[in-house]
Amino acid sequence: MRLIADDLGAERGGEPVFSGISFDLGDGEGLVVTGPNGSGKSTLLRVVAGLLPAAGGAIRLEGGGEEWPSPEAACHYLGHQNAMKTALTVEENLRFWREFCGAPHMETGEALDMVGLPQVASLPFGYLSTGQKRRIAIAKLLVAYRPVWLLDEPTAGLDAASERQFAALMRAHLDDGGIVVVATHIPLGLDGVKDLRLEGAA
Repeated sequence: MRLIADDLGAERGGEPVFSGISFDLGDGEGLVVTGPNGSGKSTLLRVVAGLLPAAGGAIRLEGGGEEWPSPEAACHYLGHQNAMKTALTVEENLRFWREFCGAPHMETGEALDMVGLPQVASLPFGYLSTGQKRRIAIAKLLVAYRPVWLLDEPTAGLDAASERQFAALMRAHLDDGGIVVVATHIPLGLDGVKDLRLEGAA
């Protein structure tokens, strides 16, 4: 499987954000996207996820077969928002996403163990701290399988120990043949990945 961006461009409010972005990622490969605020890191991930139209070029997935026919079908997208209902319990939220996404992977309890929060399963999501909410959003990546992870500032709100824990989860996904594209402004502790720096439109 290959995730390929070819001369990709994007606009915001009719103004160019970036152009000429190309990359090629195969099984087990990651891309770390950096750049100043406003350079288009989040926009790039949204274009790859199919949430925004490309203003130029193309993004495609090769080798996904019938199961993963397109980038949007093959990806988990973790944005700035955690995409959880505050009144539902943690377990109810994760169970919803597991059933909604299909391709179930881990049971909710196992995913909570992986992010170090088994004790919060029965709590309403809205009761959690900022860091705990982010870790539950990360657990969402684990309950249903997608080969491509698109992660926008995934460690926002995490302490150092949780950052290391998440780096290990990303490494495990890569070691299993997955693909990771992550936008960040801080080091993630991922070795052997590609780098892409955005400077924004001239």
